[in-house]
Amino acid sequence: MIVAMTRQCLSRRIDNMETLRSELATWESRRNADAAKISWQFKTKDSRVKLISLYPRLQPISR
Repeated sequence: MIVAMTRQCLSRRIDNMETLRSELATWESRRNADAAKISWQFKTKDSRVKLISLYPRLQPISR
């Protein structure tokens, strides 16, 4: 979502918070009106490969 916001709305420097809030509100209204969807590009199995550093490494239990 932040990537989309950056590309579509925040691709330039905004000098003050009021302008930022206004720009983001306009952007959000347009996306909601368009019923924008998120397209996930990979399945859980693939995410484990891509995000391996975020998954714990489990050790087998020895008996």
